[in-house]
Amino acid sequence: MEVINALGRRKTAVARVYLTKGKGVITVNNKAAKDVFPTDVLQSKLVQPFALTDTVGKYNVNVNVSGGGINGQVEAIRLGISRALVEVLEENKPALKEEGLMTRDPRMVERKKPGQPKARKKFQFSKR
Repeated sequence: MEVINALGRRKTAVARVYLTKGKGVITVNNKAAKDVFPTDVLQSKLVQPFALTDTVGKYNVNVNVSGGGINGQVEAIRLGISRALVEVLEENKPALKEEGLMTRDPRMVERKKPGQPKARKKFQFSKR
């Protein structure tokens, strides 16, 4: 198996995921994933696709991620890993889809409109 690459996005975060056979090492922007994402919740999100497909410790993951905050980045990486695992073995798709890991979350920040202080907030209305 050669390198399999996939793309994951969430809000403004974009993650390019490169999957190779290995011992389960996850590197994010040339650093260990535990250094970049320190909390247990974020680390469990990274490993979730592997846990659902029983492939924990079988693949090395190299990720380049940019944009957004740490939660958006983790979820972008998770989508990229899920897509790469489906590319490796098509039988992984139903388990990942059932947990909602194959769908790109379309929610984005709404743009600010002219004549308003924020996206939906309006200036105070004065009747007289």
